[in-house]
Amino acid sequence: MNNLEIRDERYSVADEAILDAFLLVLKEKDIDKITVSDIIKKAGIVRSTFYNHFENIPALIVAMEDKTIQDIFSLMETFQAKNDHDICKSYFLTLCNYTMTNPFLAHLIRNPRGNSFFEKAMTMFHQYVTNIVQDASSPQQNKTEYSYMIASAIGSTLGVLHKWTRENFYIPPDDIAEIMTKIFISGILPFMQ
Repeated sequence: MNNLEIRDERYSVADEAILDAFLLVLKEKDIDKITVSDIIKKAGIVRSTFYNHFENIPALIVAMEDKTIQDIFSLMETFQAKNDHDICKSYFLTLCNYTMTNPFLAHLIRNPRGNSFFEKAMTMFHQYVTNIVQDASSPQQNKTEYSYMIASAIGSTLGVLHKWTRENFYIPPDDIAEIMTKIFISGILPFMQ
């Protein structure tokens, strides 16, 4: 390994430590009350390391939003919309478990304060839908309907996750995944085919 590779690896490790520390602190404190001191204590780093990665806490929050959106899109890429209960449920269960284990995402979904996150996410979802529809080999009218069906699937999934997080994950993730599977297979998928 050369010096550049070692430096890049250390930078990535510190970056991940900061992001992980943020998630841990978020379980203990409200997002508005999190400080750089909280993060560096949890991450086991010095203040200058934090500032080498992020300008301030708002910059860290933006990075967390971007990472969360990227994680969600990675999950979406694995989903094959088929009329297969087990495949759908497995996907929705993965999404539920990700939401439960990511206090940042749960916080954003639960609270109306996540407006900038949702604006970014919806813009990316729109681009995702546009790309999928452009790849479809059907007349323009069907593409328009298809794009609205995908948008409906995204909206209903966010709606269910919002209700579930507001209720502090009272219902087990398996049951929520089953509900989302039924909504998708019975309500949305027939219109997409």
